[in-house]
Amino acid sequence: MQDKVEGGSERARFTAMAEGTQEDWNIIGGQFAGFAGGLADRVLAHLRLLDGDFGGFPIDRLQHSLQTATRAHRDGRGEDYVVMALLHDIGDTLGSYNHPDIAAAILRPFVSEELHWICEKHGAFQGYYFFHYLGLDRDAREAFRGHPHFDACREFCEKYDQAAFDPDYRSEPLEFFEPMVRRIFARPINSIYAKRRPAA
Repeated sequence: MQDKVEGGSERARFTAMAEGTQEDWNIIGGQFAGFAGGLADRVLAHLRLLDGDFGGFPIDRLQHSLQTATRAHRDGRGEDYVVMALLHDIGDTLGSYNHPDIAAAILRPFVSEELHWICEKHGAFQGYYFFHYLGLDRDAREAFRGHPHFDACREFCEKYDQAAFDPDYRSEPLEFFEPMVRRIFARPINSIYAKRRPAA
């Protein structure tokens, strides 16, 4: 008989994974779907932490994220691109020295390799616009010259990211993007923890 905890949820009984049984993993697997189903809520809640966080910029980090996503949406980009644009700086709170890596890791199971690469490398590409003011190499992006997604990342930063600091720009509210986030996060396409869907 498996252990039950408050609220009636069953728990596996092993103390080391090497001791796990099929029954244990049926319990864990059965609860995974419910927990994973709340991922969009957790991502949106974390995005809201950027509200009021200016860091010296003309607008706060949430407004920058909304403005970047709004610009991409109004330019006709697909939902996956727009969600990437919305979340590209979500790592600012926990990854002060590597925020693109945080955002890219969150997005990786749900977007194409190209969109993942854009998100992961946007910090170096965005640096073209300001690194020289901080004593850094504004041409850091040149290390990626020749990569198949170089131009796509350059374009993301030029058209949407670096341009998204306008206090007078009328961005869509976060609620506008929530359905998109929920749709994208409901269908993992690149994860060892998700079964592959058969080709249509």
